[in-house]
Amino acid sequence: MRPQFRTLHVFFLVWLALSVDGHRRLVAGGGSYNYKEALTKSILFLEAQRSGKLPPNSRIPWRGDSALDDGKLANVDLVGGYYDAGDNVKYGLPMAFTITSLAWTALAYKSELQSTGELKNVYAAIRWGTDYFLKASSKKNRLWVQVGDPVADHQCWVRPENMKTPRTLYKIDQSTPGTEIAAETAAAMAASSIVFRDSDRKYARRLLNKAKLLFEFARNYKGTYDGECPFYCSYSGYNDELLWAASWLYLATKRQNYFKYITEEAVTASVAEFSWDLKYAGVQVLLSDLHLTGEGGLQNFKTQADNFVCAILPDSPFHQVYISPGGMIHLRDGANTQYVTGTAFLFFLYSDILIKNHETVTCGQQVIQPTRLREFAKQQMDYLLGSNPRARSYMVGFGASPPTEPHHRGASVPVVQLQEDVDCGMSFTKWYDRDQPNPNELTGAIVGGPDSYDNFDDKRSDSSKLEPTTYINSLAVGPLAKLAAHAF
Repeated sequence: MRPQFRTLHVFFLVWLALSVDGHRRLVAGGGSYNYKEALTKSILFLEAQRSGKLPPNSRIPWRGDSALDDGKLANVDLVGGYYDAGDNVKYGLPMAFTITSLAWTALAYKSELQSTGELKNVYAAIRWGTDYFLKASSKKNRLWVQVGDPVADHQCWVRPENMKTPRTLYKIDQSTPGTEIAAETAAAMAASSIVFRDSDRKYARRLLNKAKLLFEFARNYKGTYDGECPFYCSYSGYNDELLWAASWLYLATKRQNYFKYITEEAVTASVAEFSWDLKYAGVQVLLSDLHLTGEGGLQNFKTQADNFVCAILPDSPFHQVYISPGGMIHLRDGANTQYVTGTAFLFFLYSDILIKNHETVTCGQQVIQPTRLREFAKQQMDYLLGSNPRARSYMVGFGASPPTEPHHRGASVPVVQLQEDVDCGMSFTKWYDRDQPNPNELTGAIVGGPDSYDNFDDKRSDSSKLEPTTYINSLAVGPLAKLAAHAF
């Protein structure tokens, strides 16, 4: 049964004094939702983003095989992987982060995913990515990091099954390094190796061996790869990815060379966001667990994890992140909901770590209990599901008044014959400009979301608000599993 929704005037409203600007903002209180349904649908969206030869049990009826010749231009097999968002390009950096965050979810919330019946589906989602990464990293010190010409792709509004745009190949190697992408892919494969260790030891060993080689490649040939700009530019640099990869490799191997890198060589910093570009907060939460369970030399990561919390919680004396009048974290336009799901993900994880170790968060003289982190994380997820000033869901196919025009080629273009030749010049007039619901429901996709004042129009042309991404959803799977399996 779907949750019952009430209009805004009967929502429970609370006031939070925000120290950052000295005035009070109205925040819509949370509700109670069918989190199991939301969890199931969030995973369905990831399946709708698959590229390549789809399995016989594919659950997305309007999706078919696509990009089956990827890699042929260089005589390599690069079939598979994920389209990152509403276009038909495969970008390595966000794809790898999607898999790392899913792997962490599978490790941290294995019992919750089992109890909701979604563990196998999450494993399948991870493996769809790692199978592709094994192909992309088949040669030492070379990693294929992108498939598809983004300029040409963005000039044609067409389903991936019918695309005729160039499948240009991009790689990093010793002469053209890309430390961020190599290290993030190493992190994804190391984390995934732990996931599959019990069920497929041989596969897990392959992943771990590749992760080790990619980390050494990233570490020995340093440089920022700008080939994914202007779509995925690494503004944070590569030090966070190197620390992130070393941390996952240490968890996977317990080898001291990785621990030495973490404690003696790596750079870290206090930050106020967690995203495909900036991993420090994730590392700090991950390593705080090791610190609190007895590993020496990691105290500073616990301090920085606390700083992350203090920068975000509106009732913290060190609050610095903007919260919309309706209670949503807003860092920047364009896929802003990734910061909502990313914060909820880390807050739930960190609260579990703190509760397990009987610890709290310290913000100056203020002590914050881990239950407050859970409360805030739930409020952020509830905002996306309907507890917001517009009393609407921002997940397609879920709840009240969900988006019907997500900015997404496959969902917005009717299924046509595979051999049909699409006129790119007319594709935008024919499908993109239509102010009508998409013919194919992109079930479970969390769109970019409202602006900083909670304004939202369901218009396909507004990509900043209507475009979904794999990493928005991958960061939502953990919080939704937690909420589906436990009562708060």
